[in-house]
Amino acid sequence: MTDTYEVVVVGGGAAGLSAALVLGRARRRTLVVDAGEPRNAPAAHMQGFLSRDGMPPAEFLAVGREEIARYGVELVRDRAVDATRDGGFAVELAGGRTVRARQLVVATGLKDELPPVPGVAERFGRDVLHCPYCHGWEVRDQPFGVLATTPMSVHQALMVTQWSKDVTLFLHRVEETELTDDDPRRLAAAGVRVVPGAVAGLRIEDDRLTGVHLEDGSVHAREALFVAPRPVPQNALFHALGAELAETPFGAYPVIDELGRTTVPGLWAAGNASGFAEQVVNAASRGYRAGAAINGELLFADLDATVRV
Repeated sequence: MTDTYEVVVVGGGAAGLSAALVLGRARRRTLVVDAGEPRNAPAAHMQGFLSRDGMPPAEFLAVGREEIARYGVELVRDRAVDATRDGGFAVELAGGRTVRARQLVVATGLKDELPPVPGVAERFGRDVLHCPYCHGWEVRDQPFGVLATTPMSVHQALMVTQWSKDVTLFLHRVEETELTDDDPRRLAAAGVRVVPGAVAGLRIEDDRLTGVHLEDGSVHAREALFVAPRPVPQNALFHALGAELAETPFGAYPVIDELGRTTVPGLWAAGNASGFAEQVVNAASRGYRAGAAINGELLFADLDATVRV
């Protein structure tokens, strides 16, 4: 079965729903394809979104789905597995359906790949955290640990000192020789303790983090652990459609302009599909910009077609 829309939005997170809301209000026939795998699902609350600070992510998305439905936007629970371009776009869904669109928004986000340290995945979003702007206030003044995954984890350790003055950087698999000359000076100036040696796991008592185990048998009392997951962009559709991608230290992302246009006409990127550091509020903004720009493009394309006739 093939259905035709003016716009298909792949991804039902903040970016995708925001784009769909704008398009629905602009009276565009729009479909959202949502696989139901938001990046922030492990978090109990989202922070820093004006008027929605502290709101559970699932509740935020539920409200967004209700809002787009008011304007006739359709939403299907499915996964886009492939896309082709032939004038417009044909998007193949895992459930067997193919949907066509004049314009396509990809807001598929990314996945966080956590280091394989026992306990980290199980506690992620609770007392194992990645973003101080998202979670720092909630664990302020507690003893922090930072689990190094690359030498860039020094930056994370320095940043979290804004929320606690009791910070320990566990180098884990990072060698001290991998740090820059400035790193030890800055860490010392910030009061960050540096502990070499691999981390073996976490100590959990009464369903809360109480310490970090090292392979040498030592235990360091900590109540919150920050870690930088490896971002894995969900960029398969960009590859399939031939969009230009730019390699970054955080994965390959499509080359876009300020509105989210990719190098493929009619193909747009929003949210974490366009970059690894987009918070919920930024992702919603990206989706809004793309939605408004798409409506304008469709409008003038139709007007120009009428003039040519």
